[in-house]
Amino acid sequence: MAGKPQANQRRAPATQNAVKAVDVPPSAILQFLERHSRALALALILLASARIVSTYGVFSHTSDEPAHVACGIEWLANGVYTWEPQHPPLARVAVALGPYLIGARPANTPRVDIYSMTTEGVAILFRGNHYDETVTLARLGVLPFFWIACLVVYWWGLRYYGAAVAVVALFLFSFVPPVLAHAGLATTDMPLTAFLSAAFLSGAIWISRPSWRNGALFGACTGLAMISKFSTLVYFPAAIAAALVCFYLIERPRLSDLVAAARRALPSFGLAVFTACVLIWAIYRFSFGPTSFGIRLPAPELYAGVQQVMKHNAEGHPSYLLGQIMRNGVWYYFPLLLSIKTPIGFLLLLGFGLTLALRKFGRDRQAWLSLAYSAGILLVALFSHINIGVRHVLPIYTGFALLTAIGIVYLLEAARNMKWITAAVGIPILWFAGASLLCHPDYLPYFNEFAGDHPENIVVDSDLDWGQDMKRLAKRLNQAHADSVAMIPFLRELPQGAFGLPPMQTRIDALNPFPGWNAVSLTLLKENRLGLSKHPEYTPWPDRVTAPGERVGKGILLWYFPAP
Repeated sequence: MAGKPQANQRRAPATQNAVKAVDVPPSAILQFLERHSRALALALILLASARIVSTYGVFSHTSDEPAHVACGIEWLANGVYTWEPQHPPLARVAVALGPYLIGARPANTPRVDIYSMTTEGVAILFRGNHYDETVTLARLGVLPFFWIACLVVYWWGLRYYGAAVAVVALFLFSFVPPVLAHAGLATTDMPLTAFLSAAFLSGAIWISRPSWRNGALFGACTGLAMISKFSTLVYFPAAIAAALVCFYLIERPRLSDLVAAARRALPSFGLAVFTACVLIWAIYRFSFGPTSFGIRLPAPELYAGVQQVMKHNAEGHPSYLLGQIMRNGVWYYFPLLLSIKTPIGFLLLLGFGLTLALRKFGRDRQAWLSLAYSAGILLVALFSHINIGVRHVLPIYTGFALLTAIGIVYLLEAARNMKWITAAVGIPILWFAGASLLCHPDYLPYFNEFAGDHPENIVVDSDLDWGQDMKRLAKRLNQAHADSVAMIPFLRELPQGAFGLPPMQTRIDALNPFPGWNAVSLTLLKENRLGLSKHPEYTPWPDRVTAPGERVGKGILLWYFPAP
């Protein structure tokens, strides 16, 4: 899609082709970014890593983490992958490796229903007295994927837009709260972000120069994306299609040129397909067996997983948005989430970068790459029936960071002649950076100012209360010397006394609080109405009481009611 740039082009600012005032020396800021881009990139990655690791001990495990650990431990210990095929094994094996090395093994939980694997994972996490160590090691398994994602952002920016854009894009990406949040959890979303972005970038490089090496790299990245999360099956083709449409509209190539290019690329494309298939089959331990198609094929778990994802999407998933409980989702779910889960300073600069891509760089195919990538992902997400968190479109921030960086560098270029622009661009940058730093360590439940003081009235689940605040609740109750608490925890199968919690009364009355301490998960309150979903005529007691509850962390409300 884009010809291979020369070395001096890679180091040039992204706006060099658009801004013709090259006779004016670059600004001091741009000179500094260009000269020290590698050192700055390393410093940004180290800073973000420190911020991520510092959250491990703050939060209890979230709703999905035990299941991922259980599936990975099964793969490592028993050499099979039978708990749940809906997610491929790569991320799960990565998060299970650390716990496995310190002795974690399957707990042999009876397989009664879909929640049994969560029970299995909780048993593994609480094995002995190693909960904190086990959770930390599981979450550390995701950190390398964050590093890969950062390197992809930097490499992408460096190759197509210049060193200044590369380091600014990395700064933006590594400061986005949802990115930091899911880089710190033992889940599948950051691995998908890393390898889907790598697959798209390596595909752009390969198609511009279809060598054997580039073909192998493209195949490896695509295979790794596939075994990270099955969202790749829809996101990747959509992003590629968007990029090809942009290429056609900009270049208007002749059919004969396209045929000739396809012939040149075919041999290395075959290598890419072969490399991807070998990697995918390898993560399934080169299994071979029967499928639902009635024939025996390599990696039968792969086909079962894809079918399970398709069924899940067709059936929908319970979710909450703007006061409504729904199952099949709405088209505006992800656009709305992105507008309230992304810092406003970032959104302002993104708007400028998007305007540049549409107007100033209308004929610049390289500037359109990052836009096509994010647009393809968002377009597919509009039709998803699984609306349970911005994490499902997390890879979109790769393209957003690059687009925003292009806008920032363009403004800094213009500031050579209009000094006031430097101050103008500095305000949203400081707003963005300040919002990211001040929300530490609560990256998961971060909302910008658009969401107001009660974001739970907009959305919950993995965007606000994913069960991460149970440690904080235990600490608060211990400070209050509570001898019991009435609560249905969002986390399933917690052992008695987990995190130092007092005895928990889980058979609650949804219409009336118990005397003493009462804790409420915001997700269960909004999505499940504390068990009153089938009785909309009744109002759960937390929505009726006049006494204000205190907020523990971001996802739990706590009240104390004296005994009559």
